[in-house]
Amino acid sequence: MTVETTLARAEADLRAGRTPVALQRLRGLVGSCPADLTARRRLAEVYRLYGEPAQAGRWAYLDEERDPAETAAFEARYADPVRRMAALAWRGPEHRAPTATARARLAEVREAASAQLGRPARWWDVREEARGAAGPAAEQDDGTLFCAGFALLGLLLLGLAVLGAVTAVRWLL
Repeated sequence: MTVETTLARAEADLRAGRTPVALQRLRGLVGSCPADLTARRRLAEVYRLYGEPAQAGRWAYLDEERDPAETAAFEARYADPVRRMAALAWRGPEHRAPTATARARLAEVREAASAQLGRPARWWDVREEARGAAGPAAEQDDGTLFCAGFALLGLLLLGLAVLGAVTAVRWLL
């Protein structure tokens, strides 16, 4: 699906009141096409609808005209430059950014992360560094949530298996 098609579908989702679907669609688009500033801008707009200034600031961070309050909220939530770099979800070198403003902002974040790490930070491997910067508690929270979801799925499957066994026994009797 093209970027334009995905944006059009997200717009249709928003008009139909399916904001969570539009949000998911736009997040997927930004993940697939991180250099598309239109997709990032639209994702920021949807987060504004949700009243999430930090997320709106995150996705509008590379824009020529960004809201200073949203930018401050994003920078406060991701105060650590390594985590901020990972949160921007950029891939590749800054020179691939479509505008001079975006290139300058990406370079600024990468330079701050490099200074913190004491070595050059790279966009393609910063997520691992960000996990370490977030500390063990953040890693444990991510793992706990995953394990809780996995356990819930396991209980659901167990319940379905028991229900199937009971139904089969009733049919046989």
